[in-house]
Formats: sequence, structure tokens, C-alpha cells
Amino acid sequence: MATDRVGPPLIAGERDTLRGFLDFHRATLALKCDGLSDEELRQQSMPPSTLSLLGLVRHMAEVERTWFRIVVNREDIPLVWSDQRDYQVAYDATKATRTEAFAAWQREVEHARRIEREAESLDVVVHSERWGKDMTLRLVMTHVLLEYGRHNGHADFLREGVDGTVGA
Repeated sequence: MATDRVGPPLIAGERDTLRGFLDFHRATLALKCDGLSDEELRQQSMPPSTLSLLGLVRHMAEVERTWFRIVVNREDIPLVWSDQRDYQVAYDATKATRTEAFAAWQREVEHARRIEREAESLDVVVHSERWGKDMTLRLVMTHVLLEYGRHNGHADFLREGVDGTVGA
């Protein structure tokens, strides 16, 4: 299945621009995984790192869940893969499959989109219990966008290591 990736709007307001860049980066991660088997998606980078493309997909499901559902929407829910809020568990994709990882990630993306869409504005203030700080939806969206940007850089190297594919 080929991922359709649409670039962010070139002329838009702040909210639509943030949405556009988030969706662009979400699609970029999916694009990096296109055409690979579960085994290839689980292939780890150089030791001692256990990072894999599938681990990144699982991690980004946790990122989406944490920032949009737990922080913004104040849902009292565990992480997808850890009841103890251990974010490292998601990186262990040794027994994971594309089907389960992508399904969880897509569910969290859809929740995030809905929560953001229903928010009155980017100025909505939320409180993070974990960090004991107030922040705006604008900061949350920017933070998640930066997480994707950083991890998509990792995905570039991981994909190249799997089959030599470069660029996105």
C-alpha cells in the first residue's frame, strides 16, 4: 500500500499550517515504512541501539496518545503498550507486527485530530500532571510536530539501512 503524502499549505493561518505540517510528517513516517515486511520493519539499527521503524511507529502512537488524549483531553488512560507509563516499552518491536502497530498509531492519530478540531483555539490552556505545567494547544501541536521531525530523521537512516531507499 502506497502512502499518499500531501504537503502542508503554502498560504494558510497558523492552525491550518500546524495541521498541515503534522499530517505531512505523519504521512512521512508511513511512507518510510511502505513496502517493507514485518521483519524488515523490526530490523534494528546499529548496536547498541534497538531502534527500528516499527518501534518508531509504536512510539509515535504513544506520543499522540499522551499529548492529545492524556494532556489536552485529560483522559485517565494508560499508554498503549505500558500500564506504568514506561515510554521505552513501545520501542521494543521484536514481536510487533505492522498490523497492530499501524492500527494503534492510526487510532491515536484520529483521536488527536478530533481533539484538536474540537478545541476552541490554539490558545486553549491545558495542564500536564507529569510536568506540573500549564501549556497551550499551540505548544502541544508544535511539540508533537517536532517529535515527528526528529523521529523521521531517524526513519531516514533506518530505511536506508533496511533496503538502501533514501529520500522521502
